Amino acid sequence: MAATARTRAEPRLAVITGASSGIGRATAERFADAGWRLVLAARDAEALQALARDLRARGALVHTVPTDVFDHDAVEALAAAALAFGGTIDLWFANVGIGAVGRFEAVPVAAHEQVLRTNLLGHLYEAHAAWPIFLRQGHGVFVNMISMVGFAASPLAAAYSASKFGLRGLSEALRAELAGHPHIHVCDVYPALVDTPALDHAGNYTGKAIHPPTPMLNPRRVAEAVVRLADHPRPTTLVGAQNWGVRAIHALAPTLSLKLVDRWFEGYFVQARPAAVTSGNLFHPPGGTPRIDGGFRKPVTRRLPLLLAGGTLLALGGAALLRRASRTEPS
Repeated sequence: MAATARTRAEPRLAVITGASSGIGRATAERFADAGWRLVLAARDAEALQALARDLRARGALVHTVPTDVFDHDAVEALAAAALAFGGTIDLWFANVGIGAVGRFEAVPVAAHEQVLRTNLLGHLYEAHAAWPIFLRQGHGVFVNMISMVGFAASPLAAAYSASKFGLRGLSEALRAELAGHPHIHVCDVYPALVDTPALDHAGNYTGKAIHPPTPMLNPRRVAEAVVRLADHPRPTTLVGAQNWGVRAIHALAPTLSLKLVDRWFEGYFVQARPAAVTSGNLFHPPGGTPRIDGGFRKPVTRRLPLLLAGGTLLALGGAALLRRASRTEPS
């Protein structure tokens, strides 16, 4: 890291957006335990204050800035508040993400737009606010929370998939501009399915209850990956064994693999119980008590590592079969 007026003995500062629940909350706790100063942002001011009280009780120095990342002026104000609080910004974690589940034509255009605005433009605004600060101080780590959907799109999540593919492009473009700045880094994190409240909060336009497949990642595992990037930055971090299988299958037979996923969804929704159509947290913060875990994850057993390893091997073998089948697919 480039030499600055700040010494390593002084606490570093991290900005975390989407901090009130899920991965953001877990990451805030992990940075607090490591002695960092924190500037936390989310739309829900009350949830942020509750989190700040918990972290201060653990000895952390915390400042909260209620922020909607789609508001460019608000993001610039967040950056200014962080500088005023800590003097420098050592790491910025762009973690905000929302989603709308449903057939493309069933999801209102306003919902598609809101997902793209928040997940893609919001992260661009965050990078644009952090960038001049990093350039002036000569160092900084920008962490972009993406998803394995950034490698392989998901049916029934068109705007979400588009936003995650777009984030990959944004990060690649920014990294290309960093040749003369060896101490400024853009780091992408691609977790597999994570057990957070995000699915409960998502817009649901299917008319059916959604229950994610297991296994799911503990959000704290993703938080650990983010915190490691502060001292060991790298362009791409995959979290979860499922990533490898998904990437292999999609690379070898993208069209057929997505058709199979879509058929799985169709089969699931045939037997799923009815649920109300809702916009979830697309246009306003979710209600309820903010938390890290979604409650979908099952207890880890000794067999899980073997199952994940076996699943990855099966995925690789299946990819070869899918590629062969795709060659005979009618056009």
